[in-house]
Amino acid sequence: MLSQTPGGQSPYDERIIPFTADDGVELNLINVRGRKAPDKGPVILVHGAGVRASIYRAPVATTIVDALIEQGYDVWLENWRGSIAFPPNLWTLDQAALYDHPKAVKTIIAETGAKNLKAIIHCQGSTSFTMSALAGLVPEVTTIVSNAVSLHPVVPRWSTFKLQYLVPLVKLLTPYLNPHWGVEAPGLAAKLITLLVNMTHHECHNAVCKQVSFTYGSGFPALWSHENLNEETHEWLKEEFGAVPLRFFEQITRCTQQGHLVSVEGFKELPDDFLKAAPKTDARFAFFAGENNLCFLPISQINSYNYFSGLRPNYHSLHVLPGYGHLDVFMGKHAARDTFPLILDELDKD
Repeated sequence: MLSQTPGGQSPYDERIIPFTADDGVELNLINVRGRKAPDKGPVILVHGAGVRASIYRAPVATTIVDALIEQGYDVWLENWRGSIAFPPNLWTLDQAALYDHPKAVKTIIAETGAKNLKAIIHCQGSTSFTMSALAGLVPEVTTIVSNAVSLHPVVPRWSTFKLQYLVPLVKLLTPYLNPHWGVEAPGLAAKLITLLVNMTHHECHNAVCKQVSFTYGSGFPALWSHENLNEETHEWLKEEFGAVPLRFFEQITRCTQQGHLVSVEGFKELPDDFLKAAPKTDARFAFFAGENNLCFLPISQINSYNYFSGLRPNYHSLHVLPGYGHLDVFMGKHAARDTFPLILDELDKD
């Protein structure tokens, strides 16, 4: 199924449903349906840090949204507070876990009348949503397909160095990093970081692609393999990355030092240490990891799968995807052939 008709008109019915997070932040959901009414339940898609819900809708022949609709799912794309659809803010994973995702789930339940739903979660949408689930804040979610990282963030050595030593230095100059500085670099901090990136990254001529690699991982590039992206997607992504707060990087630094997710804000609804607290969810997890991921290493998801399987054997699943990295699991030109069938199979299991 094509994402666009030949005239450029969407073949889908779409509506934006605003909702207010429990601390008052205005967010939204995008509900996408085909011409035929869905005969399966709702599925929520949760994006990563410094992007937006449209990251699941790259200009490829078939997106994950297309694949889900064709299989009869009612698709809901969440823009949480880490979305670049909203003004930059100093968010944490704790805030998203406590305030955003539970309210998004409740909004979908109220809109659809469904008793439960399933989830596809990626990167920091995955870590924060996993926090929600483990804290018992999204009991309506029965199946969770997690890509890249969940309970056990493990990063490459160079990323560890950047988190521990470069983030404190950069924070002296700016509260945010923004890969879009490759296109427009306002201010001294943006210009200095852009100069550094241009001096050290020569893997392509896309300035945002290079900034993404500097910001989020190790490698040239870090979040995908160039050979997995078509030219249109490589150009399109210039406008799909924006500001991400260094406050988040400080939290993920603590998590990587511990080897698993920890809270930083002291909210009573969230455990301080997510490995020490018993999970308050019966959801089945399907862990996905690109074998070539240079943002979060595949061992991240392997560790989480082993942990969950130790608690409930023969219930959860793991897929390590050869030839794939971080975001090309969804944006890759052959993802509809290579990764989407595995995701759909997991959603269809129950």
